[in-house]
Amino acid sequence: MAALAFIFMGCGQLHGLLEQDDKTAAECVEAGRVLKVGFYADFPPVSYSADADPNAGGFNEHTGYEADLLTALEAVDDLGATFIRSGIAEWPGIWLKSAEPEYDLIGGGITILESRTRDENGVPKIAFTSGHITFRQSLLVRAEDADRLSAHAALASDVRVGVLSATTGEARLLQLTGIADSEGVLTKGTRVSTPNGEVEADGTADYMITAAQASPSLEGRALIIPAADHMPQVVYLSGDAELLEALAGGSIDAIARGEIGNRGASHVSGGAFVVTALDDQVEYGGFTLALEDADLLACIDERLYFLTDGGNIGYGEWLENPAVFLERAAMWNAKE
Repeated sequence: MAALAFIFMGCGQLHGLLEQDDKTAAECVEAGRVLKVGFYADFPPVSYSADADPNAGGFNEHTGYEADLLTALEAVDDLGATFIRSGIAEWPGIWLKSAEPEYDLIGGGITILESRTRDENGVPKIAFTSGHITFRQSLLVRAEDADRLSAHAALASDVRVGVLSATTGEARLLQLTGIADSEGVLTKGTRVSTPNGEVEADGTADYMITAAQASPSLEGRALIIPAADHMPQVVYLSGDAELLEALAGGSIDAIARGEIGNRGASHVSGGAFVVTALDDQVEYGGFTLALEDADLLACIDERLYFLTDGGNIGYGEWLENPAVFLERAAMWNAKE
């Protein structure tokens, strides 16, 4: 399954390695080029800052799976580039920042979705690299609730599920529980608390939530009250730390997000939290670059393919050996 990550490409494009056949390393990346890399600062263990405080020096110190993968990419001799990394605290729309002058590449455990390649006006802005990590959505619950909340079908209206807005965790939860359809359109009668008051969905696309965007009337949403008793309440919080605190304190009953983050939190909790309701659907995560940087993207893709051994080395292998990507970089340099 991991190898499929390099078959599924962002924007529906195939950045084939054959495109590189007639390109030298110098043509691939201008020698000495400095790439400005932005990373999401609050997605342990995939991508996070050494210090969560945006005003602290450690905020721009990148840590985790993607940090080590990027360090190995930078260590590849013929890439011809160095990275300057900056932490980014806000998640919504982070993938589009690679189209801004401040950044060349954006990471942070971003699921590859064609809908995320376009801005709010539907204009294509960015492209994804090939997938380098796989995700599955899940629930994190208190250990004593594991049997009661073992599946999404068990999430009735007396259950409060915490999410972060504009994530695949949010979007997939809404779909799996019937709060939204496959296009993200909220079920008629769904009520949403927002800074401008409560709004009620009428079953049309005027009330829509996807992993890429939401209807303007739903911006700043704080709570979803479902239209039916067999659907859960959805509580919006501001970050992983707040989600975990709310779960421990009992103000929410579950956290809907990717399996990797939830399993990490379960481990840290010493068994107080457990992972349930694994989704069958597999997602792939990649980096984003501006649409006009197609040559740079293809250059990076070729090296990512080697560093991950064609998708056979991923999160699990990194967890067992955090140096695995640097070891692969050394192999690349030796063969070159």
